[in-house]
Amino acid sequence: MSTATWVEGAAGSLFDVDNLPWGVFSRPGEDPRVGVRIGDRVLDLAPVAAAEMLDVHHVFQESSLNALMAEGRAVRTSVRRWLTGLLTDETERDLVEPHLVPLADVTMHLAIEVADYVDFYASLDHASNVGRIFRPDQEPLLPNWRHLPVGYHGRSGTVVASGTPVVRPCGQRKAPTEDTPTYGPSRRLDIEAELGFVVGTPTAMGDRVEVDAFADHVFGVVGLNDWSARDIQAWEYVPLGPFLGKSFATSISQWVTPVEALDAAWVDLPGQDPRPLDYLSPDTARGLDIDVEIELNGEVVSRPPYRSMYWSPAQMLAHITVNGASLRTGDLYGSGTISGPDRDQRGSFLELSWGGTEPFAGGHTFLEDGDEVVLRYTAPGTSGGRIALGEVTGRIEPAR
Repeated sequence: MSTATWVEGAAGSLFDVDNLPWGVFSRPGEDPRVGVRIGDRVLDLAPVAAAEMLDVHHVFQESSLNALMAEGRAVRTSVRRWLTGLLTDETERDLVEPHLVPLADVTMHLAIEVADYVDFYASLDHASNVGRIFRPDQEPLLPNWRHLPVGYHGRSGTVVASGTPVVRPCGQRKAPTEDTPTYGPSRRLDIEAELGFVVGTPTAMGDRVEVDAFADHVFGVVGLNDWSARDIQAWEYVPLGPFLGKSFATSISQWVTPVEALDAAWVDLPGQDPRPLDYLSPDTARGLDIDVEIELNGEVVSRPPYRSMYWSPAQMLAHITVNGASLRTGDLYGSGTISGPDRDQRGSFLELSWGGTEPFAGGHTFLEDGDEVVLRYTAPGTSGGRIALGEVTGRIEPAR
């Protein structure tokens, strides 16, 4: 059997058979169901799996990936091998080709039913920049930051698919020059370019997930934009942390990249000092070599590197569960803003404008109504080229 796909235009693309991201799509007049992307087409899996009498064919008829994700790692990897065979073996072409649908002919949907949502703060450069902006006369990092992955619980009900408009949030704001807070639309609306990790296999309450069990529980990776109202956040977050400044919208990509597609992207962490506690397995934890691109109104304004992140995806998962908190199928956790050491690698407008004092991109400091942000991600593929993770887009609509 050839290792090259027979799907026209897919070989050598960012969506070749070494990628095969999962999504949920529909055609006009039909219910949403599970598909997989190859090139610029989506494979309608339900009829193909039924024709081949695949044991789990029913999961492809669902309107989310949750049923497939709950089947666990062994089924996930087995289905991936089956898919690779279908798309590289010419003898399967007559069966499969009629069910390849052009992306232009489908509507994509939120691929997962989000259970819990947790967001971290895992970039040393981002955390240091934020500390310098808000606490210029103090140490930029708080004492706990290098000892544990700092995070907060978000609002799963406002996680939306890429392309969903984002309405400017309203809330209490108090600028340093104001004596009392006022109510109104956020004046410092921001982005945070992140990666999101989607849990497939759950755990029982009281159990913990070790760092080396990451792939047993995480199904895949999504691009993620943690939209942030910095003025609302700054007034509310002491002493309990982000709340309304974060909970109004979080956008994720329509496609979920399988963790197996990232096998060639794992790299050593930049280094952790002091040595984290043993449950965070500092000797085996690894990072990901994923390039991120932030586009504002058609102009690339930053290229953050995920490989610079201080805390690894597996360490974040271990920390979520170290107290015995259970995982559920559909849990989503974000990496926190991805920022590198250079100015053109900053993953938020807060950093790019240095707290609103240094305009960029034609005078921007924070988001204006009508602005459109696109986040793009690429990584090394297992076939030697590159693969693309799902992009994340969002346009700002005026406050209501």
